[in-house]
Amino acid sequence: MSERTAQDLTSPLIALMKGVIERELSPALWQALITHQSRIRDHVAILGLELMFDDAEGFAYLRQRREEDLDAELPRLVPRRQLSYPISLLLVLLRKKLAETDAAGGETRVVMTGADILEMVRLFLPDATNQAKFQERIDRDIARIVELGFLRRLNAREDTFEVRRILRSFVDAQWLNDFNERLTAYATHGQQPSDAASGDSA
Repeated sequence: MSERTAQDLTSPLIALMKGVIERELSPALWQALITHQSRIRDHVAILGLELMFDDAEGFAYLRQRREEDLDAELPRLVPRRQLSYPISLLLVLLRKKLAETDAAGGETRVVMTGADILEMVRLFLPDATNQAKFQERIDRDIARIVELGFLRRLNAREDTFEVRRILRSFVDAQWLNDFNERLTAYATHGQQPSDAASGDSA
C-alpha cells in the first residue's frame, strides 16, 4: 500500500471510529470511504465491527457484529446503550416524522424546533404541574439525542434541529410494522408517574 493510499484510508477510518460520516457534511471523507470501502470493511472486521453503508441516504457508521459471529473473548467496542422511556419514545416519534415526510415526497429534510418536539411528545408523557421543569426535562432529552447523533442542532438557530436520517437505520422497518402498538403502549405509560427504562441500541 502506498503512503498516499494509507493516508486516504486513515481519514475515513478515524472518522468512523468517532461516529457517523455523512455525505452532505463531509464530501471528501465520503468519497474516500467509497474509494476504499472494501479495505475499510476488512480493517474493521478484525476488530469485530462491520461497516454500515447507505449510499441512498448518504451516511455510514460502524456497528458491532452480531455476538454469535464474534470470538467469545473479543470485547465490545460499541457498547449497548440503555435508553430511558422518554428517550426511546422521542426516537420512535422522530422516526415516524421521517416516515411521514418521505411518504409525502418533496422535502427530504426534517427540521423541527424544540417547541415542535415538546408538543409532539407531550401526549405520551405524564401531565406535569410544573411546566418549567417539564421543559427542562425535554431539553435534556433533546440534548441526549443530539449526543447520540440522531438530531443535529442547526447553528443558525440554537433551538432548531434537523432529524438525521441515520435514525432510519436505528429504528428500522420492523419497529414501524408494529408502530401503532408501540404508541398505544407509550400512551398508556404516559399516564403513569414513573419513567421506566426502555430499549437499547444494537
